[in-house]
Amino acid sequence: MYRMSETMSTNEENKLPLNGRRAIPPNYSNDEENEVPEMEAFGLIPRGFNPRDYLRVVDIYMFKEPQEINKQEHHTDKYYNPKLIVRRGQAFQIQIDFNRPYKPETDQFWLEFLMGRYPQRNKGTYIPILVGNVLKPGQWGAKIIHRENNSIRLSIMSSTTCIIGKFRFYVAVLTPYGILRTRRNAATDTYILFNPWCQLDAVYMDDEKEREEYVLNDVGVVFHGNVEDVKSRSWSYGQFEENVLDACLFLMDKAELELSGRGNPIKICRVASAVINSRDEDGVIAGSWSNSYDYGVAPSAWTGSVDILLEYYSSKQPVRYGQCWVFAGVFNTFLRCLGIPARLITNYSSAHDNNANLRLDFFLDDEGKVDTRLTKDSIWNYHCWNEAWMTRPDLPVGFGGWQVVDGTPQETSDGMYRCGPASVQAIKHGHVCFQFDAPFVYAEVNGDIFYTRVEKNGTQVVEKIDTTRVGQLIVTKEVGGDGMVDITEEYKFREGSDEERLALETAVMYGVKKQTIQDTTYQPQTDVDMDFQAQKAVLGNDFKVTITFRNKSRNSYTATTYLSGNIVFYTGVTKSEFKKHSFSAKLEPSSSSSFDIVIKSSEYMSELLEQASFHFFVTARINETGKILAVQKAVMLEIPTLRIKTKGELVAGKEASVIVEFTNPLKQTLENVMLRLEGPGVLRTMKKQFGRIPMNSTLTWEVKFFPMRPGLRKLIASLNSDALRHVYGELNVQIQKP
Repeated sequence: MYRMSETMSTNEENKLPLNGRRAIPPNYSNDEENEVPEMEAFGLIPRGFNPRDYLRVVDIYMFKEPQEINKQEHHTDKYYNPKLIVRRGQAFQIQIDFNRPYKPETDQFWLEFLMGRYPQRNKGTYIPILVGNVLKPGQWGAKIIHRENNSIRLSIMSSTTCIIGKFRFYVAVLTPYGILRTRRNAATDTYILFNPWCQLDAVYMDDEKEREEYVLNDVGVVFHGNVEDVKSRSWSYGQFEENVLDACLFLMDKAELELSGRGNPIKICRVASAVINSRDEDGVIAGSWSNSYDYGVAPSAWTGSVDILLEYYSSKQPVRYGQCWVFAGVFNTFLRCLGIPARLITNYSSAHDNNANLRLDFFLDDEGKVDTRLTKDSIWNYHCWNEAWMTRPDLPVGFGGWQVVDGTPQETSDGMYRCGPASVQAIKHGHVCFQFDAPFVYAEVNGDIFYTRVEKNGTQVVEKIDTTRVGQLIVTKEVGGDGMVDITEEYKFREGSDEERLALETAVMYGVKKQTIQDTTYQPQTDVDMDFQAQKAVLGNDFKVTITFRNKSRNSYTATTYLSGNIVFYTGVTKSEFKKHSFSAKLEPSSSSSFDIVIKSSEYMSELLEQASFHFFVTARINETGKILAVQKAVMLEIPTLRIKTKGELVAGKEASVIVEFTNPLKQTLENVMLRLEGPGVLRTMKKQFGRIPMNSTLTWEVKFFPMRPGLRKLIASLNSDALRHVYGELNVQIQKP
């Protein structure tokens, strides 16, 4: 925008700055309003004119109660919001009471929907609707379906490309001398949302079970842990809770998305993926991967999105702190709230490749240990993002459907921390030329790991290439249940298949950088295999790990073996090495040998990070041949859970009580213990601070509450303390009708 503000004289300072490109200032606040005149005269009004002589609106009924026709038919009855909420491209009804019976021959009136401060017809922010005889699908229109005494009932159809947001509503009556309008009345404000039930909507989804899951389900599951040890926890999306819809609309204002662009799900996803994180423009959540969360809430303590969105909506400041599943959980709430079908995805062994060359380099020194100075790439144990469902008219046919969007700030895209929407189908087939950010997502699920030894003179020797580890499992919650469904095949062809090779060649052709093997000398080690296994272990206990060699040759070898145990963030970044162990292994011809190493709790407890995540790196040098073997593995400890139970029967609107219990399993006292409990439709988030819990002692917390809505609901609790985080519990509860 070129603002010629310096040409303004001082007495005009308070007016809007002139703008060389457009007559009307940018319009990106759904909240601001303009003055709409109640009497718009055509010229001089004669003396005897009395507006009361003409047709006058006495009352308007919006049928906006949850049990009434509009919210029932539009699947918006769950929103905890007193105003009318409808979905676009589908008819809704209102009733207008006049001061006398309506006479179609002589009376003329129309309806007006307005949004923002500068409503304009060509921008879709001023919508006048004449009453006709027939409704056309997908276009604005109104027709009378019932007349009785002074009242008429109208059926109103909205456009399938209509802007999403909150409209102001007026009825205008034509008189010979001017237009008479109803007074501004906030009670008739109407929210219009995306409509996955409507075939002409860009977010149309044809399966009712999927719509119930991806639009209407307000609780979800986050899968975390690692490939060998998948863990899950519930997350409350709460998209129907009080004020959440307004908070989600505010995010689009905050992202400065022009009102006229708000009918397009591609634009909405793109700007939302930037505004969910605080790296640009003070977005919703401040990320922190530092393990010290003194001035905020630890990422692992959140149980859902509602608290985060409402705190942001009221304070307008980033909420501290989030990590990937928090960004994805809040993003999912935003999408489902506006009516875009969405789901939360977990990619295990997710490659964070700093230069998008599909190659993750782990550098070893000449002894075979990892050189942390040179190694810049990291592999996240898991990474969560979202998929949103929509057509992609901006891409060739076939790339609609699920689109990757990611609100976690990793890399910039067009100068902002955002990612997507990128077509899952395009990623699978290697068509990464299609917007937005497909190469980045392609690398997250398809990178190869190179173990490269750097000799003293600087020569690089590739010791091992692991092509299968990255993106080996991609999952989401199943439709209609809490189980996990493996969707890896939606992102990639089977490892080693011809199609996979073709997809990779396509991706390289479209500019994904791939270094060829010829650049480096690489002779794989074939006659000895090394494997590493860890015993399942509970936090606070000792456990053992086993290194197994299989010598397939007829020679005897000795292997100098290093084991390095590291405490890591779930992003694969090392915090500290807590265990070093080296030994010499004798390998007999044509046989296997195993070596056990005990990991004591005293070695790791003081250093442990919140997700109880270890990374073991084992390298072995075969002394006779000089070949190096390398293997790495993430290990997660079992974290104890919270127990939740309810007392007595649960009836909507009647007091009930829930009890949360936890026994401290550690050999130390827990300090600064904070409990949270929430359940969408059941109770607003409750928090309680407990000073300390000595070892082996049990904490009990009883909460009294009034369940709001009948049906099957979920209670979710978390415990957070200095030494122990990521402690969760949940309970399904059936709330009876009163």
